[in-house]
Amino acid sequence: MTATTLKVFLRIARLEIEKMGVHRERTYRQLDRGVLLFSLLPFVYMWILLVAPVVAAQPAVQTVDAIGMTVSDVDRAVAFYSTVLAFEKVSEVEVLGAEYEHLEGIFGLRMKVVRMKLGDEVIELTEYLTPKGQPIPTDSHSNDLWFQHIAIVVKDMETAYERLRAFKVLHVSTSPQTIPSWNQAAAGIQAFYFRDPDGHNLELIYFPPGKGKPKWQDSGNRLFLGIDHSAISVRDTETSLVFYRDVLGLTVMGDSVNHGTEQEHLANVFGALVHITGLRPLGEGPGIEFLEYLAPTTGRPFPPQARANDLLHWQTRLVVDNLQGIAERLRHGKYALLSSDIVTLPNRVLGFTKGLLVRGPDGHAMMLVEK
Repeated sequence: MTATTLKVFLRIARLEIEKMGVHRERTYRQLDRGVLLFSLLPFVYMWILLVAPVVAAQPAVQTVDAIGMTVSDVDRAVAFYSTVLAFEKVSEVEVLGAEYEHLEGIFGLRMKVVRMKLGDEVIELTEYLTPKGQPIPTDSHSNDLWFQHIAIVVKDMETAYERLRAFKVLHVSTSPQTIPSWNQAAAGIQAFYFRDPDGHNLELIYFPPGKGKPKWQDSGNRLFLGIDHSAISVRDTETSLVFYRDVLGLTVMGDSVNHGTEQEHLANVFGALVHITGLRPLGEGPGIEFLEYLAPTTGRPFPPQARANDLLHWQTRLVVDNLQGIAERLRHGKYALLSSDIVTLPNRVLGFTKGLLVRGPDGHAMMLVEK
């Protein structure tokens, strides 16, 4: 048995055992485990009384304010998102100067930034007028670690897909896929992957009654409803949880393992076996979803030379209540900062006063801000 096969087997076994309410190791050492747990009860009690309140009081993400991406031509991007997907333009600004250079880690920049809204959720399209960055690799795959998408909720998948066909969008999935009934967590959900003109991955997602947020069932006459989450490929779920859950304070909402022909044709990755973990902030905004490909493990790492002006760059804006506190935890964890330090902006044209751009363990950029 190879190391990869063993990891896949253990991960699926763990998830199934946990679903039955049985601890993974209790299956093998039930008696010894019970004695050990009993002996540890006083320490657990002390942890609940003394440590848990401190952990809960640590700085945490309040909301996911916007999901941003770097585009080559912001006017073309606005036309695509408004015409094809019914986003509405909210604002447009152009910025330059030392503060923005230190914030994004790009010397000599001049950016045009457009905010667009769909339902309650916001995307941010950024064109670097100078300096220009690199295009997205044309051979990108869904299991590459620079993969990220936004999941756009639709009222009716068939109608939405036909609309995309009419605009001749670039397919990733072969067609919309329906999650089968054996997958209880996601049964009946329909999804389709495609790309925008710059090659950014996007997803259409339909939630049947009883799945997803209640607001996705109260859509009125709109076809495109909002953004449920942004998904990112990760190398290892546990490593990512240290950053997103323990450092940033996002809450894990659940997980599952997806596989089979539907998952393969959704991601267009043969043999896809994906561990999916969903996280949410304390307040409003889209969630963040991990996609760990247990198989195949051929996904390429995030390019170490990538910068914020490259088109593969996404940055998810997270509103926090104590930026200094989180910054100290990031430095302690030795996470890669793209910003020179916490940057105070001269005005609020970007919607916030202080910001810090950091990469997670797999390279995905998070813009932490205080408003």
